[in-house]
Amino acid sequence: MRARSAITARSTRTQLRLLVLLLAVALAAAFGPPAAGAGGPGHSGDAPYRGRVVSLMRHMTLAEKVGQLFVIEVAGRDATTVSDAARTTNQRLYGVDTPAQAIAKYQPGGVIYYTTRSACSGCPSDDNIGDPAQVARLSNGLQGAALAQRARIPLQISVDQEGGALVARFGPPTTQMPGAMALGADGSARDARTSGDVIGTELKAVGVTQDYGVDSDVNINPNNPVIGIRSPGGDPALVSRIVTGEIKGFHDAGESAVAKHFPGHGDTGVDSHFGLPVVTHDLATFEATDLPPFKAAIAAGVDTIMTAHVVFPAVDPSGAPATMSHQILTGVLRDELGFDGLIVTDALDMGGATATYPPDVAPVQAILAGADQLLIPPQMDTAYAAVLAAVEDGTISRRRLDDSVYRILLHKFQHRIFQHPYVDPAAATTVVGAPSHLRSAQAITDRTTTLVKNDAALLPLAPGPRQVLVAGWGVGTTQAIAAAMTARGATTQVRESGTTPSATAIAGAVAAAQASDLVVVSTNNAYAVDTTTGQPTAAAAAQTRLVQALLATGKPVVVAAMRNPYDVASFPAAPTVIDTYGYTADQIESLVRVLFGEVDPSGRLPVSIPRADGSGELFPLGHGLRY
Repeated sequence: MRARSAITARSTRTQLRLLVLLLAVALAAAFGPPAAGAGGPGHSGDAPYRGRVVSLMRHMTLAEKVGQLFVIEVAGRDATTVSDAARTTNQRLYGVDTPAQAIAKYQPGGVIYYTTRSACSGCPSDDNIGDPAQVARLSNGLQGAALAQRARIPLQISVDQEGGALVARFGPPTTQMPGAMALGADGSARDARTSGDVIGTELKAVGVTQDYGVDSDVNINPNNPVIGIRSPGGDPALVSRIVTGEIKGFHDAGESAVAKHFPGHGDTGVDSHFGLPVVTHDLATFEATDLPPFKAAIAAGVDTIMTAHVVFPAVDPSGAPATMSHQILTGVLRDELGFDGLIVTDALDMGGATATYPPDVAPVQAILAGADQLLIPPQMDTAYAAVLAAVEDGTISRRRLDDSVYRILLHKFQHRIFQHPYVDPAAATTVVGAPSHLRSAQAITDRTTTLVKNDAALLPLAPGPRQVLVAGWGVGTTQAIAAAMTARGATTQVRESGTTPSATAIAGAVAAAQASDLVVVSTNNAYAVDTTTGQPTAAAAAQTRLVQALLATGKPVVVAAMRNPYDVASFPAAPTVIDTYGYTADQIESLVRVLFGEVDPSGRLPVSIPRADGSGELFPLGHGLRY
């Protein structure tokens, strides 16, 4: 009888253990990440990190998982000690005083740095970026705040550092690389790779782990108000070559690279910061023009792709912007192109997102469309609560949430953010702006400057004294051109006239030109068109009048288009025209080197230049003169 009781007891214990095991399996299936394959997150090829990611996810709360989806901005130059202005901004955004408190409140997956961005209406700027050691200390403080939370998950720290004159949050002493369209004018994948390596190395030194820096748009719209020189050019093959080089360079530096703006922002006439652009490409144009650079980026191993707030009716007839389109993000990017990295939205506080999607709807729709990371929602409390509620009520499935969280955590392991979350502030000061980096930047920039016209053989200039008038756009730009000319023996006078030169300013420049041997006039977007009227903008028309008035003096005039290369279409009679694709210090130095023949211009137009009257092409893609 006692033997029978013992057997019965063992049987009962075995059944209980089996029941517990089955219950554990059921709970893991319900709340933990499913196994690799069979539609679950991850792949067996994710070793050696897959097991660690799965284990970490099994111990994360739902709130912690939702937090990982967000990339937020914070105000201030220190994680715990901030100015009154930064405190005011953090309070308005998040109801807390410091960046560290914002990290503790939401436990976000990432942070993005800004310099002068105004975080909200009436707010002072975020003001994250000072000298290299300060940024490194801020990064360390933010990582410390993240690692102090229960889940101990480090941050992905990002920035928009494209290079060039438009989107470069880090100014000097950070090395200023020439930017995408300048690299397109150079045409060298090797130089693009060096540019990515330099930018990535310096960002990594200050604790920035990812750069939203690889613009992969094909700029075929001369009146694109938001892309322009941020794109490598108007030829998909050229853009693909530059994009591939940049990504490889970032990876050489150990930095995560982001390609943007999928599925293409290069043929838009509306700035998605303020409205919702519609791209009317048919499917054949979409496949031939917009997609190749993103295919190239994926082939190069790009880590993350950023979405665009643009509508592509031929791809998704619903009218949903790409950021909220399941057909585009999942159907095209995931399924057709096979991309398995991170998908991050463009900033959700941009007009292209907020115009049609309320703050509690946009983040949910973006996740349902296929995005993994939600960049800067306009109302963080609302967005966080909306995503959490959507998971709780099943609108966003637990598996869908786990797919994104898995990718985010895997990314942090693969890029060794878990292993090495902190950086050395003292070392940052030696890496950022290193002499070898500065030499590379100037050498590459010298290969980008494009001599478009030299009809009168004015260039190169002979050395020697001369009276030079430097006129046109840009206080800093005109002063820098004048200083470089003075260093070469010229006596200079500056007549800066702003973006929209007045009649008085034009008259003053003409009078100054009469007493000069040479005129150098800088322009900035002198070919911009008002989309509502089809006519040149007031600024473009005024700059064109300035150039024409200076040409009418009969003095030798060099026109330097300091931003978009299309400006020459507004004054096709100008005999001497140079394109710089930006106005960094190196680009101005390269301009003057070309003027004096110290550098033989080798840049080639990376876009075609149309005639202003629409009658055809003024200059073809690839055009460029040499001495």
